[in-house]
Amino acid sequence: MTRFRPPTWFHLPILALAAVVTLLAAACGGGGGGDPQAIARGKQEFQKTCATCHGADAQGMPRLGKGLHDNEFVRSNSDEELVEFLRVGRPVTHPDNTRGVDMPPKGGNPALTDEQMRLIVQYMRSLQ
Repeated sequence: MTRFRPPTWFHLPILALAAVVTLLAAACGGGGGGDPQAIARGKQEFQKTCATCHGADAQGMPRLGKGLHDNEFVRSNSDEELVEFLRVGRPVTHPDNTRGVDMPPKGGNPALTDEQMRLIVQYMRSLQ
């Protein structure tokens, strides 16, 4: 008995759908929870730069940085938008600043690289 083998073109729509889903997940910052090693490195970078205002556990600090667990701002921005936000910060005069304190560019660490900020974003994604 011969086994049915669909023609090669039969698989193309399935492969195209898988590619679209993968691209959408990546664009939304999703994709299976992220790389555990990148998240761990991002947590280390967060501890060195961001924990002063956002707390060691990223739960936030009174009158300083907001908590980053289940955070709408993190969820609603792409990875690149979050890196740019970290790069420029948010002054106290910005209309979206609800804490009344500056979020300094690069968290006040001018030596923070784009790669380190990307790792911090991976860590923040893991908290969502």
